[in-house]
Amino acid sequence: MTGQVRTVDGRVAGRRGQATRQKLLDCLGEMLGSSPYRDVKVIDVARRAGTSPATFYQYFPDVEGAVLELAEEVAAEGAGLTELVAGRSWAGKAGKQAAEELVDGFLAFWRRNDAILRVIDLGAAEGDKRFYRIRMKILNAVTNSLTESVRELQAKRKVDQDVNPAAVAGSLVTMLAAVASHQKGFTTWGVRQADLKPNLALLVHLGITGKKPAR
Repeated sequence: MTGQVRTVDGRVAGRRGQATRQKLLDCLGEMLGSSPYRDVKVIDVARRAGTSPATFYQYFPDVEGAVLELAEEVAAEGAGLTELVAGRSWAGKAGKQAAEELVDGFLAFWRRNDAILRVIDLGAAEGDKRFYRIRMKILNAVTNSLTESVRELQAKRKVDQDVNPAAVAGSLVTMLAAVASHQKGFTTWGVRQADLKPNLALLVHLGITGKKPAR
């Protein structure tokens, strides 16, 4: 957490207040992992954090307001996913490694933040522009970098000029997000995590370069 943290009425929170606020967010995040978003009540979050509803309301207007704070934190972390793509080479074995590390990083990010990402997806699907904006902030971090990678390959005449870089990148990231949110479901199809990653990396490499990765 960076910068000044303020209470709902605009006061700057001290160190203890910041710790309390963060504990409330941590407890809410834990509860979202086991309870439907709309079943979570202020009194339950406060009780879990060892404080009172009145203290909760000092920092958040309601549960949804606190959920949006968690969502923004996840979006800030998601922005770092661009480092998995930016400046990477897609030639030869380096391209295979780039695809594998992107898939591994993307899936790991989703597993770490599964609970709040499910809430973000739900809010976005219901047309809530706040959650939609946050979801796009997360996905754009990778989409923009992949778009640039395709453009660079086109400039080197290694990818067909008829390919639309943004369309390819957006499709690949949408695929990654869908697979990442359904990781547990693959086991019902007999797909192990160890098999999922390399096959997903193959699709990413094919999508970006139009070729199978070098062995």
